[in-house]
Amino acid sequence: MRKQIAAANWKMNLTIQQGETLVNELMEATGELNETQATVFAVPFPYLVNVKNILAGKSHVFVAAQNCYNKVSGAFTGEVSVEILKSIGTDYVIVGHSERREYFNESNQVLAEKIDLCIEYGLKPIFCCGEALEVREAGTQNSFVESQIKESLFHLTAEQLTGFVIAYEPIWAIGTGKTATSAQAQEIHAYIRSVLAQGYGNEVAESISILYGGSVKAANAKEIFSQPDVDGGLVGGASLMATEFAAIIRSLK
Repeated sequence: MRKQIAAANWKMNLTIQQGETLVNELMEATGELNETQATVFAVPFPYLVNVKNILAGKSHVFVAAQNCYNKVSGAFTGEVSVEILKSIGTDYVIVGHSERREYFNESNQVLAEKIDLCIEYGLKPIFCCGEALEVREAGTQNSFVESQIKESLFHLTAEQLTGFVIAYEPIWAIGTGKTATSAQAQEIHAYIRSVLAQGYGNEVAESISILYGGSVKAANAKEIFSQPDVDGGLVGGASLMATEFAAIIRSLK
């Protein structure tokens, strides 16, 4: 069974004290995960070491950076490289979140460069893709998402993509209170997997975890995660509340 993942994306929220309290509460509220499950905390850069230390000795629980730069090092004031992230024990990196694409104009080519660096330095990318409301309303979401995936990932080898993590984000459902139905989520997740299967074969496609990233809450997580091609969630607002995110973790297959 491919990995089932509950990933918390704190975005630009919480003080370090609030974050540490939240992680400690979650560790107390959730029991041991099994071999096919994982929890990932994508926290602001300054908190990575602190959260990593809190999670020391815990099984199937990891830390993620919310972004990285597409160069190894150099005169890029304010940026953080994969080399730096690797040196402090970061496990995962979110690449291509819709907010990075929208507010910072990150292109599919730039994201491909970030993916390559993550793989080179042994960090696990969580690659985000998804469409805005106007794309969904035009009915072209499948081709739109397919282009994002092919332009950023299809230069990789089958070995590099095996066990990869993709997060599908319906941008129209992020922070809006709107949520795709479980059937809508399953439909596009299945389509993404079919695109991967066409490019790399069924074995690789079936190994890839595809997370849903649109207003996941305790109330809807179990239904969404129960879909055959939905392998967990990339969770924003609900991940900032211990009781909510603990329930989401317990909703994993």
